[in-house]
Amino acid sequence: MTDEPVPAPRVVSLYNAANALTVVRIVLVPVFLVLVVVSQMNDPDWRIAACLAFCIASATDFADGWIARRWHLVTSFGKVADPIADKALTGTALVLLSLYGPLSWWVTVIILIREWGVTALRFWVIRYGIIPASRGGKLKTGLQTAAITWYLWPVPEPFHLVGVALMGAALVVTVVTGADYVLQALRLRRGARP
Repeated sequence: MTDEPVPAPRVVSLYNAANALTVVRIVLVPVFLVLVVVSQMNDPDWRIAACLAFCIASATDFADGWIARRWHLVTSFGKVADPIADKALTGTALVLLSLYGPLSWWVTVIILIREWGVTALRFWVIRYGIIPASRGGKLKTGLQTAAITWYLWPVPEPFHLVGVALMGAALVVTVVTGADYVLQALRLRRGARP
């Protein structure tokens, strides 16, 4: 047996591109909020500005995770800040859309309960294992982003119905994937019992 040196574990700097994009998303949330409030969902120019801010923030969500995985830049900060940034952006958008009328409150409430419920579940089982993001979860995020974007953009009648259909699909996938996360959490807890 030889005494070969063991390589030191790779230390990932907190200051990296993936974390920078997460911070940009967090900063864009209040910018987006102000743009929607100024528009009051009536002024087309301000709505377009709000929609663009939302789209840029959403693009950072897709980019930061890819960069972190691709270049091994995963950090504890990113693991915590990324889902918080996601929920802050989506939650703000849904609440504003319900506040100004285009989206029914019951849709917003169901989606927010699912989003925060899944986050709570992940913390509930964290000592037993990780519940990874599923393909359904990624589909849910994509559908929610598309639906919110459609609601924000000042589309003429009857094309607003596309947004309604997208939000309906997002709602169904949101509920189904939420139930799947509950089952995964219960399996993790049961599997960890002595």
